[in-house]
Amino acid sequence: MRVLILTILTLIGQLGFAQTDKSKRPSPPDNTKVTTTDGVTIDINYSRPSLKGRKLGVDIAPVGKVWRTGANEATTIEFNKDVLVEGKKLAAGKYGLYSIPGEHETTLMFSKVWDQWGTKYDAKDDALRVSVSNGKSDNNQEQFKINATPEGNISLEWGDYVIPFLVKASN
Repeated sequence: MRVLILTILTLIGQLGFAQTDKSKRPSPPDNTKVTTTDGVTIDINYSRPSLKGRKLGVDIAPVGKVWRTGANEATTIEFNKDVLVEGKKLAAGKYGLYSIPGEHETTLMFSKVWDQWGTKYDAKDDALRVSVSNGKSDNNQEQFKINATPEGNISLEWGDYVIPFLVKASN
């Protein structure tokens, strides 16, 4: 009887761990971290959803609606210094990154509330909003990806869309 109870408890423990192991999710976590040439450390944590035959802007990340800019928990972006995002000031700190995809431009929102499930967005918590022009890529990115360069160029890439924005140190 004791062996049966120990076996059951072991199985329950393993199931609990499997559910907390984020690498096993359909949209696994990823991280992009860079220190720019002007000394800003940018740390982005997000999950990578896949298209899986869905149409971007229609079935997933719909045009004109708030999108959590990833999957699962809110995507976070952290700056160790005050920055300019597309020329607009944003204080050093950690933010939830949300977006409103558009046909030709996308609005990026940096929310003061970052430690939450990604779909819990409220505009009253915005620290900054910027609009950026959408770009196109020759590569079709099946899984969502965020890239950052030492020059402060950050790009959200999915399908054949590229949403670029620039981060610079605020002097």
